[in-house]
Amino acid sequence: MRVDLFDFELPPERIALRPARPRDAARLLLIPGKGELGNLAVRDLPGLLRAGDVLVFNDTRVIPAQLEGRRGEARIGATLHKRLDLRRWQAFIRNAKRLREGDVVEFAAGVTATAEERHPDGSWTLAFGGAEPVEVLLERAGQLPLPPYIAGKRPTDEADLEDYQTIFAREAGAVAAPTAALHFTPELLAALDEAGVVRETLTLHVGAGTFLPVKADDTEAHAMHAEWGRIDAPTAERLNTTRRAGGRLIAVGTTSLRLIESAASEDGTIEPFEGDTSIFITPGYRFRAIDGLMTNFHLPRSTLFMLVSALMGLERMQAAYAHAIAESYRFYSYGDASLLLPGEE
Repeated sequence: MRVDLFDFELPPERIALRPARPRDAARLLLIPGKGELGNLAVRDLPGLLRAGDVLVFNDTRVIPAQLEGRRGEARIGATLHKRLDLRRWQAFIRNAKRLREGDVVEFAAGVTATAEERHPDGSWTLAFGGAEPVEVLLERAGQLPLPPYIAGKRPTDEADLEDYQTIFAREAGAVAAPTAALHFTPELLAALDEAGVVRETLTLHVGAGTFLPVKADDTEAHAMHAEWGRIDAPTAERLNTTRRAGGRLIAVGTTSLRLIESAASEDGTIEPFEGDTSIFITPGYRFRAIDGLMTNFHLPRSTLFMLVSALMGLERMQAAYAHAIAESYRFYSYGDASLLLPGEE
């Protein structure tokens, strides 16, 4: 499909620079498959779901993956994107024209990495030196990688260290937060429990590729970056049991949705999964296992807006986003949320 079909005018002031406080005070736009849109709040979620429905969360934890360093006199910035092994990461490099294979980049606090290989997409493999675990080195030298549309307007500060982690964050490895889950609080979880809504977690380590713009003119020419994910066998079986009993699987965030759909067979059975996925969901995709999605509002021409358009229909999402902009909903990572239920009227 033509990428320009997914373009729309987004006023810059609609991009949130701070989250709502408390988290569940964020607004929630209910988008059923047909009928009127609903202007609600995230704390209204328990009343919108049914007993026996399952909310599926991503328990990945954001690591301090933003590094600043030097190669000689040249300043080099690195955003780690994907772990390759115990000491090697794939990274997007700022000022990459000054980097050559074999160069050693000196980061803060004595942390160094060798530039081993340049990839076709412009990223590099960085091999970290020393014997300490890379996670320890990142805690020493790295910073939390706020999305570029926030980081370009203000610096990362102490508040972000808590604001940009979900209450489910457990498995370290993400470069970006699964932001739909940022809205959840202990009080909201208690209300969901009382309403009979079940929770499950999986792990998808979100990479920096999620922020890359689609530069191709056609979606078929866009290459998605791979991200590592895991659904263990007991979780897969519980999800399948829920569906067989008539409960709905509601993915909290596009990361959860993409991993579930990567693990689902043609008949909708969710299989245990561990490995990379580069699934790219655009209109025409047949969803196998997901019945709904809670997600934040996405940027124009992004793969995430393509995904929600695949779930609900492009015209429906264009109308919903026009409504959200007119009603001053806040967009993207620290913004408001939407609940997409294609089977509801």
